[in-house]
Amino acid sequence: NADFARALMSKGIVWIGPPPEAIEAMGDKISAREVAQKANVSMVPGTKDPITDIQEIIDFGNEHGFPVAIKAAYGGGGRGMRVVYSPDEAQEAFDAATREAIAYFGRPEAYLEKYLVKPRHVEVQVFGDSHGNYVYLGTRDCSVQRRHQKLIEEAPAPFLSPGIEQAMGEQAIAVARACGYTNAGTIEMLYVPEHDGHDSMFYFLEMNTRLQVEH
Repeated sequence: NADFARALMSKGIVWIGPPPEAIEAMGDKISAREVAQKANVSMVPGTKDPITDIQEIIDFGNEHGFPVAIKAAYGGGGRGMRVVYSPDEAQEAFDAATREAIAYFGRPEAYLEKYLVKPRHVEVQVFGDSHGNYVYLGTRDCSVQRRHQKLIEEAPAPFLSPGIEQAMGEQAIAVARACGYTNAGTIEMLYVPEHDGHDSMFYFLEMNTRLQVEH
């Protein structure tokens, strides 16, 4: 919580978590995408600004292909998220995602991403110190989920294509560095394995700006 961190720092207490600015930048998924873009990190195609009407959903789907995910900018854990498989589902999904975002997170803003149907969910542990040094410490696979809630996590993530773990680690560090992150954090990636002659790909999804039980 950025406000909590600032309150402590204003009293001269050393805050050992990430800087408040990094918490804010990564807490809003739209601004997190902006940081990742500046760091030249690969991302799932998505919108840069909050959506305001369903025509934006339809246009995005026509350009990038359906299905499309509507996601709460301040959401997480699958809350405030709806998947749109065709234009005639756009209104109902937009209304439901907005309602849930307000109920759970107190903010209605939502953005769009192309919905990858069967990606793997791979997370990378990162650590940064206050002297500009960064490391990544392995991966974990969190693909076994129910309603976008993780059920099983396996570390290290198995069956990654050669070089992919290092590439993920380097991009995770690039995101952490770009927002001036310090201490422990997690970068979430979507990983699409090799198939039908296509190379494997991965995309930045979001960052958890906190110490987690997995650390």
